[in-house]
Amino acid sequence: MFQEYDVIVVGAGHAGCEAAAAAANMGSNVLLVTMNLQTIAQMSCNPAMGGIAKGQIVREIDALGGYSGIVSDASMIQFRMLNRSKGPAMWSPRSQNDRMLFSQKWREMLEETERVDFYQDMVKALIVENGKVKGVITGLGHEIKAKAVVLTNGTFLNGVIHIGEKRFGGGRVAERAAEGLTEQLVSLGFQSDRLKTGTPPRVDGRSLDYSKMEEQRGDEIIGGFSYLDVEKPKTQRSCWITYTSTEVHDILKTGFDRSPMYTGRIEGTGPRYCPSIEDKVNRFAERDRHQLFVEPEGWNTVEIYVNGFSTSLPEEVQYEALKKVPGFEKVRFFRPGYAIEYDFFPPTQLQYSLETKEVENLFFAGQINGTTGYEEAACQGIMAGINAHLKTRNEKPFILKRSEAYIGVLIDDLISKGTQEPYRMFTSRAEFRTLLRQDNADLRLTEMSYRMGLASQERMDKVIQKKQDVEAIKEKMGTTSLEPTEVNPFFESINSAAIMEKQKVEKIILRPNVSLDQMRSKVNTIDQLLNGYSAESIEQAEIQVKYQVYIDKEKDLVDRMKQLEDLEIPEQFDYKRIVALGAEAREKLLRVRPRTLGQASRISGINPSDVQILMVFMGR
Repeated sequence: MFQEYDVIVVGAGHAGCEAAAAAANMGSNVLLVTMNLQTIAQMSCNPAMGGIAKGQIVREIDALGGYSGIVSDASMIQFRMLNRSKGPAMWSPRSQNDRMLFSQKWREMLEETERVDFYQDMVKALIVENGKVKGVITGLGHEIKAKAVVLTNGTFLNGVIHIGEKRFGGGRVAERAAEGLTEQLVSLGFQSDRLKTGTPPRVDGRSLDYSKMEEQRGDEIIGGFSYLDVEKPKTQRSCWITYTSTEVHDILKTGFDRSPMYTGRIEGTGPRYCPSIEDKVNRFAERDRHQLFVEPEGWNTVEIYVNGFSTSLPEEVQYEALKKVPGFEKVRFFRPGYAIEYDFFPPTQLQYSLETKEVENLFFAGQINGTTGYEEAACQGIMAGINAHLKTRNEKPFILKRSEAYIGVLIDDLISKGTQEPYRMFTSRAEFRTLLRQDNADLRLTEMSYRMGLASQERMDKVIQKKQDVEAIKEKMGTTSLEPTEVNPFFESINSAAIMEKQKVEKIILRPNVSLDQMRSKVNTIDQLLNGYSAESIEQAEIQVKYQVYIDKEKDLVDRMKQLEDLEIPEQFDYKRIVALGAEAREKLLRVRPRTLGQASRISGINPSDVQILMVFMGR
């Protein structure tokens, strides 16, 4: 029934879909194996993409030639650019999406991708010979051969669902868990552990009273994630905000003695930055209310996602507590919230390419590595797909540095530091976030991707045009001067000091609260200067001029740190020979086996003196 494939991808969540698309678009013959073809790229938790730092990741995936940005734009029901009041390094795009349309669009794009085949079955084991993966064995007993395998199992590995005192196997509600793989991987020398995550109740929007809530509209100008011209919706749906109360908290507390978290039935650690409602009530006892976001699940459904009310308490406690929330007095449940506990493999067992150290040609991506979030999974997926393809061609792996992408920060954090709780990306994790903005992901990454055969010619042409336009706008800003009589009326309208003599546009734009877009409608010379250029190119030129000092400082820092990043440590380096290293440093260096001195410096427990000792020893 089956040919030998270049790459088999196990699991069709966000990581698996990106991995399959990337490998196929680079020329590999790919088989995507999933337990249910009806749930490809399902949004198992909230129906949204992007957000703080996560929006930057989606734009990076798109710049590389991935599909997540296109699908998000095509299925969005609302768009917001978060943190607009802060500097551009903090701007983060976020979309509310139609859950069913998102999944449908992903499947359509995969089916239109040449060299992607599909098969519905569970993978129960890997075929491993002489330390190399050779394929997979399915639940129906089929042996399918491949040169490389990417595991993207999500929450399905020995997944257990908890609702109050009820407990049953499953990878998602109404879907069975995957068994057998963890045990085989442990027998091959891998270390596994348990994590947990949760989801809130889904409710009937017809039973809610929105007049008691705060409306949250989308941006007037609908932006997006993709650098391609994806058709956006003409209208948007609103989200809503409401709050819990001390009465709600008191009802929740009546179920704590039956909560699987408090009774100890859940062993895995949950996500610190997305805690359950019972966790919030317990950890932040001084607060008398918590914010809830009431989010529609799509254009043509009344189903509502209650963001902020993640819980595994008994259903009746969830229901009675939620009825006391303003607007929810007559709420009807579609399904209760639940927690899910699952196996993951500490990511220090991976190389930078996401290939495992124990088994050659085997790659891990997504929640199997201890991350949480669609965006974190998807970016690992595209990198695993790229590197699985390159490995089958005996080509050098594609690795992004911390100074090149949030994706590089995430992977470096995972394999250098590991994680004891579900890892989530934040802008604060990136030391070079002024360079890693959402607006310049294409300028940073598309050319790299194009050179290795993933990003399309269309994408490359757009980047070339954007670069040319940005430079042209900057040159005009540096050579065009504005007379006081022309610009002072605008300054007066925004309570900014008038000028006494003419000034260059590039100097005027350095003023706080002054933008080219504002000036364009009031100053005729600016309108003429910008005529014919896209809004994206104009924004990019303005950011580069306004923040050039900060950008240059970060580039200098990158150059200074490059020395450590360029010093590679041989793969079989014998750390036991260095008697000057402490026992803890030797133990951690042996476990992680860092690729460079830069990576070694970021391992938890390795101090600057350990790095200096390594540098001296390698110099000798």
